[in-house]
Amino acid sequence: MKSPYCFVVEPVGKRYNNVKSIGDKELILNTDVSKHEFINRRAIVVSCPIIGDYNISPGDEVIVHHNVFRRWYDMQGKERNSKSYFKENKYIITADQIFLNGKQAMPGYSFAQPLVSEDGYSSEKEDSSKGVIVYSDGTHEAGEVVGYTPFSQYEFVVEGQRLYRVMNKFITIKYGHQRNKETYNPSWA
Repeated sequence: MKSPYCFVVEPVGKRYNNVKSIGDKELILNTDVSKHEFINRRAIVVSCPIIGDYNISPGDEVIVHHNVFRRWYDMQGKERNSKSYFKENKYIITADQIFLNGKQAMPGYSFAQPLVSEDGYSSEKEDSSKGVIVYSDGTHEAGEVVGYTPFSQYEFVVEGQRLYRVMNKFITIKYGHQRNKETYNPSWA
């Protein structure tokens, strides 16, 4: 099963990450299908498109857009699958719905871990406009401190770290490698 332009993926685990194990019990964190924070974003590539070279192979684990595995309610209140749903836990997606392949960000994106706020007058624990590059498409180096425009970051949890996906065109300043900066990772991540 190969598509000319699209990837076929399946979720790692279930569609939603809304259950947390605590000891020998399970805690249900969310029962609402509309909350994007609880949608699984990890996928395994089943097949790659015939046309295009994306440096992705079948079996690779990728991070995808949250709407790929989402369920939603239509105007009549009927629960529906996302437009990416194909059949039997398989989803058809385009390359622009993949953001991270292993430890390599897709072209045009970088992933940054937010910094602890140094502003003594702010009640915020993190600086929402600066971060340390963790994954990049090669435009930026890992460990580099960068600044980005407000509201240009989108939150992901990758390998237990809360990271912001930022389009490279919204990274406005490079502060270089400042090793004394403390990154912020909340306990729930």
